[in-house]
Amino acid sequence: MNLQQTIAGTTFENPILTASGTFGYGLECPEFVDVSRLGAVVTKSISRKPRPGNPPQRIAETTAGMLNSIGLANVGVDVFLDEKLPALREAKATVIVNIAASSVEEYAYVLERCEEHDGVDGYEINVSCPNVKDGGLSFGTNCHAVGEITRDLRGRTKKLLAMKLTPNVTSIGDFARACEAEGADAVSCVNTFVGMDLFVESRRPKIATITGGYSGPAILPMALAKVHEVRKAVDIPIIGIGGVMSAVDALKFLIVGASLVQVGTALFVDPGCGVTMLDEMRTYGERHGIAEISDLIGSLDTSLQPSLVAAGW
Repeated sequence: MNLQQTIAGTTFENPILTASGTFGYGLECPEFVDVSRLGAVVTKSISRKPRPGNPPQRIAETTAGMLNSIGLANVGVDVFLDEKLPALREAKATVIVNIAASSVEEYAYVLERCEEHDGVDGYEINVSCPNVKDGGLSFGTNCHAVGEITRDLRGRTKKLLAMKLTPNVTSIGDFARACEAEGADAVSCVNTFVGMDLFVESRRPKIATITGGYSGPAILPMALAKVHEVRKAVDIPIIGIGGVMSAVDALKFLIVGASLVQVGTALFVDPGCGVTMLDEMRTYGERHGIAEISDLIGSLDTSLQPSLVAAGW
């Protein structure tokens, strides 16, 4: 199965990408994975100025996933462009820069700084950030604000522009439509769900911010449902995210309608798992006689009989 595809002028050798915030800047695990073999490295969220992030405890494992409240800790756009991006270029990685900000102007500043440098193949815009001009409410839960950010950034770049959507809204399809209408090339869905956990003996929360972003295998069915909803709402490509731990999980996202898939929490267990998934995906393609990945994307068959469903078909 040919895994290569091109979206908005950016060629991805395969559909497996790293999820922002789970793989550092793509340079931390050379002994585990050759980043040039991945479809792309999606960087940690980059902001205008360095951010120390939230106080610890910032990560907690749960029964079937992980809570995190990192607080967008990063080195800032200047250090990223001076130190991280050149190393990614040398490693021959396809680079998607994830941008986080607390105002539309800050999103624009970071993107325009990145536009000045070679080696950036596209952008993923993290709209699950507090809008300081609107009382700290998340951009991502305001459909108008998401559209406004998309429109502003679309006018500043011809490179791939993907908007990363939060699942913590009533209708994610409405947000995807707003992004499509304002010129987004793709939408990434989904970001983490809001979750919390606590220690019963001490009656204290497991992370300092009490609630955080919940990821891992437990959210896979919910993420698939969100991607399915978005696929019915828009025609632009979807980057599927949420609970991918295996090639089978990645294939599920492709079948539901995603063109690319991000692997996140699984990288904490095995930083090289993304590359391992590729061989298994090709084996699946051979077994089913699928020559091109485009023939797999959006191939969900909803006409299966109950007896076949029970048999795992």
